[in-house]
Amino acid sequence: MKLNFITEELIYHKSPQELTAMMYEKFIQNIDEAVIAIQHSDYFTANEKIKQCNDILYQLGIGLTYQAGIIAEQLDTLYNYMSERLIMANFKKDTFILCEVQQMMKKLSNAWNEVLKATPKVTSSLRKNKLSSYEQHISITVS
Repeated sequence: MKLNFITEELIYHKSPQELTAMMYEKFIQNIDEAVIAIQHSDYFTANEKIKQCNDILYQLGIGLTYQAGIIAEQLDTLYNYMSERLIMANFKKDTFILCEVQQMMKKLSNAWNEVLKATPKVTSSLRKNKLSSYEQHISITVS
């Protein structure tokens, strides 16, 4: 069974890279739901799902680190293109365009997940170090 919500606590325990992967997944799911809504002439739901996808693209764009170089610029361009296509798909209620955008996101998501698998987790060791420093501070102040 897949949960439709994410707790704040779960989000705080995710790395930025894992959060990006989750946003990609939610985007793909929203497109599926928008396509089904259009097929059932439920244009209100389709509109909401497509707007949520654009919100995700906006958040992904905000999260880009431009110091990372050309890849960040290319992702920004891709996110903007996808956003424009979503606006057109929403206006026309065109499932073909939605599927086109979804395929782009699936490719991006697959590549992102491959990188995540190959990259060692750094965040857990950073958390341990922060906790250790905190614990040391507490033991000094309590003593």
